[in-house]
Amino acid sequence: MVDQANPTRSNLLFLKEKASAISESIGVLRSRRKALIKEFLDTGLLFIKSRDDIRGLYRKAISELRIAINRDGEDFISAIADSMQERINVDIVERTLWGLRYRDVIYYEDPVRRPDERGYDFLSTSPHLEEGIYCYERIIEAMLNIARYESKLKRLASEITGTTKKIRVLEERVMPALLIKIRAISTYLSERERESYYRLKLFKKKKG
Repeated sequence: MVDQANPTRSNLLFLKEKASAISESIGVLRSRRKALIKEFLDTGLLFIKSRDDIRGLYRKAISELRIAINRDGEDFISAIADSMQERINVDIVERTLWGLRYRDVIYYEDPVRRPDERGYDFLSTSPHLEEGIYCYERIIEAMLNIARYESKLKRLASEITGTTKKIRVLEERVMPALLIKIRAISTYLSERERESYYRLKLFKKKKG
């Protein structure tokens, strides 16, 4: 490795090449951060939508369930609930995005089922109960999606912050210090060249 303390042409070339490499690194980091921010915003919109869906679906589910209880009674509704319990298989898998690893939630069964898939005679129930059940299944689906988006958002936010810090260090500390050294060596070499030129000129005059 070239000694950066020596004001030589080889050292100047080394520093210029290093500055060029750092400039390219900053460009790559900026592009990566831009892509990560876009992914963060896109995922964030899905996350917010899922939360909003839960609020709306929960209000509707409660309203429909109250009507169904008043119509059919709590015992009937409890019997329906006991007959339609469902197990949803969920896995946690690792994914990679722009070199960033994050955990994703995968579910294999659709939480939202058709009335004939719920394990009871849907012809004996009211439309209000069916709508309430549908809303609750949609809530489960939205909650699973929130789990997916939340994990991804946390990793993206952390990576964006870390990438921003790297860019700032390179732009505000490393690159300025490097440019100061380049200017100092360039100035020194220029002055030395002028001195050599004047010495040579004086030598020629004395010789002539």
